[in-house]
Amino acid sequence: MDTIIQVTGNVNFAITLDASTWIFDDRKVDLNTYFTEEHIAVDADEKYVEEAGKFWSREIMEGAVFPPTLQTEKKYTHKEMRTGTFAIAVAPFLKNAQPKAEATQAVFIDAQGTEYAYSLEQANTLLFKFSQDGSMLENGPVYILDADGKNEPIQGIVRIDVR
Repeated sequence: MDTIIQVTGNVNFAITLDASTWIFDDRKVDLNTYFTEEHIAVDADEKYVEEAGKFWSREIMEGAVFPPTLQTEKKYTHKEMRTGTFAIAVAPFLKNAQPKAEATQAVFIDAQGTEYAYSLEQANTLLFKFSQDGSMLENGPVYILDADGKNEPIQGIVRIDVR
């Protein structure tokens, strides 16, 4: 099954996404718990500065220690990655494609050519579901979910056309 999704149209950069690599992406979310937990939006730059500050504070207080004495925390174990149901936010991919100023909507197109139009603001709240119980999706490569999980998933998305 093809796992490629094209982002084309009224963008500065037409990009190609490969959903098969997202299992290794730190931005993925576990759908078994995502809709039951409270989510706090975190700016990536602020998080980086905060983490770097903690690192340097530790270096100053304890001195440089090689190898590190603190083990990095793994978000998901190998078993969870092989059996989990995961999604990833659409927003970073739309941001990387850089929609042009006159663009107003993102149209998600499935394998049959059916179009599902969303405003860019709405599209930035959507999720790409790419894994079910550790396997690729049957009618994939990805499904579209609302951020609240209340919609019926739109299956078989193969392209995003920004208009």
